[in-house]
Amino acid sequence: MVLNRDQERWAAALWVEKNHGDAGPADIAKQVERLALEGDEAGVETWKAIADRFDQLARKSTAN
Repeated sequence: MVLNRDQERWAAALWVEKNHGDAGPADIAKQVERLALEGDEAGVETWKAIADRFDQLARKSTAN
């Protein structure tokens, strides 16, 4: 099975939710900071997209 980029980002957001729970935003922030320090702009953008999806998951969870 091959995932497209959007599916990969959703999968990563779900992985963060499952493995880090409420600490997910802090973990994502660490990834963004690490990649920014390394000068990896594409990595930063990827993790920002994952953060957006993580936030969507959180909003959906609280709405139900």
